[in-house]
Amino acid sequence: MIETPEFSGKTVAVMGLGRSGLAAAHALQRSGAYVWAWDDDEANREIENDLTITDLADADWSRIETLILSPGIPHTYPAPHPVAARARAAGVDIISDVEVLVRAQRDTGYVGVTGTNGKSTTTALISHILEANGMRVQAGGNLGIPALELEAIEQPGFYILEMSSYQLELTRSAEFDVAVLGNISADHLDRHGGLDGYIAAKKMIFQSQRAGAIAVIGVDDERCAKIFHDLKTAGHLRVIPISGQQEVAAGVYAIDGVLYDDLEGLRTPILSLDNVPALPGAHNAQNAAAAYCAARSVGLAASEISGAMSNFQGLAHRQQIAAIIDDVRYINDSKATNPDATARALACYKSIYWIAGGLAKEGGLKPIEPHLPNIRRAFLIGESAERIASEFGEHLSSSLSRDLASAVTAAHAQASEDQCPEAVVLLSPACASFDQFANFEARGREFCRLVAALPGAKRLVLNTGETA
Repeated sequence: MIETPEFSGKTVAVMGLGRSGLAAAHALQRSGAYVWAWDDDEANREIENDLTITDLADADWSRIETLILSPGIPHTYPAPHPVAARARAAGVDIISDVEVLVRAQRDTGYVGVTGTNGKSTTTALISHILEANGMRVQAGGNLGIPALELEAIEQPGFYILEMSSYQLELTRSAEFDVAVLGNISADHLDRHGGLDGYIAAKKMIFQSQRAGAIAVIGVDDERCAKIFHDLKTAGHLRVIPISGQQEVAAGVYAIDGVLYDDLEGLRTPILSLDNVPALPGAHNAQNAAAAYCAARSVGLAASEISGAMSNFQGLAHRQQIAAIIDDVRYINDSKATNPDATARALACYKSIYWIAGGLAKEGGLKPIEPHLPNIRRAFLIGESAERIASEFGEHLSSSLSRDLASAVTAAHAQASEDQCPEAVVLLSPACASFDQFANFEARGREFCRLVAALPGAKRLVLNTGETA
C-alpha cells in the first residue's frame, strides 16, 4: 500500500473520480491528507461515501496545497477545465497520480514506457521478463492498475510504468532509470495543441533523468529518430536505438523475425520471434527490442531475457486470440483506437474480415491504405461507419453493420462461407469506443463474449487472466 507522508496534514484536491482518481484520493486520505474530491459526473460522486465531496469550482483555493488531476481532464488544450483554471490562477501545483507515487517511493527503481502505439505491450513484456527472473516488480500507470493502487516495494525492485502524454505533462519528478520511447504518430492532437505539442509531451519522459541514465528510443519513424539524434548529441544520457525492421549500430533490433543484440557491437542473435506467438508483426518486433533493451539495462543476461520472453502470453485487447472456429482465428485488438495501431495489426494477416469503426480521431485513415489488399471484407460499426466506407470507397469491400453484435455475426458467416486459408476475423477498430462503449476494454470483452457464443467455438483463450 502506498503511503504519501509529504501530503499529511495538507489539503489536497482530487479532480476526477475514475479509477486513478479514487486510488489517489484514498492513498492521500490514508496518509493523513485532507482530501477534497470532485467529479463532474454525479454518478461518480455518489459512488464514494468515505470521501469529502467538494465542488472544486466553488472551493476556497487559498486552502488547497495541490491538485491531483485525472489524465482525461484537460489543463491546457483545447481549453483548461474550469477547476484546472482555478488552480492555476491560485498558484496551486497541478500534478498527476504518478507524480504522487514517485515522490512517495523515491528510493525504488523506475522504468517508464511511452509512445503512440505498443507501450502497453512493452510495459507488460518488461514486467513479465523481470518478474520471471525473480525481481520485485509492480507494473501499472496508464496500463491497467493506477499508480497509487500499486504496492510499495523496496530496493532492489522496479516500478514499470506506462506513461501517457497526459501523465507526462503532470509528472515532473520521475527520474526514470530507463525511459523508453517506442514511436510517435498523430494522436490526441486536440489535447496538445497540435503535433508539436504532442511530441513535446512524449519527450518529457527524458526530462528528469539523471546524467548517465538510459534512454531507449525507436528509430523506425522520423520523429523518434530525430529525438534519438538530439539526445545522442546532447550527451548526458546513454541513448540506445531500437528497431523492428532495420539493423541499428550499438542497439537492439529485429530482422526477418530474429531479435539481435548489438549493444557491444557483436550482432548476437538472441531469439526467433516466431517462437513468441503473442508478438506477431514488425511492430511487436520493436516492442520486443525495447523490452529486451530495458531488461539488459537493469542487469539481466540475454539468456534470462529470451527464456522469459518465449513464455509471454500477451495482453488482453491487443491482438488477443479470442477463439478459433473451423480454423478461423477471432482476434480481439480493441485497444487499437487509432489508424496507426490498426495498420500494425492489418500488416500481420493476409485474409482479414475486419471489424472497424467507433468514434473517429483526427488525422484520417491514411496509415491503413497500404494494408487494404489484406482485407477481404470490412464490417463497419459505430459513428464513423459511413465515413470509413466513404473514405476507402471501391478500394474496400464493406457493409454497414452498425453495432458489434451484427458485425461479429456477419463476419463469422462470411468467413465460414469463404473458407480461406489462414482467415482472421479481426476487431481492430481504428477508433475510440466512446460512442457505443464505456472504454476499449468493454468493447473487447463484448467481442470475446460474442465470439464465445458462436456455434463451433472450440476454445477461448483468455491469456491474461481477464474474463471475457
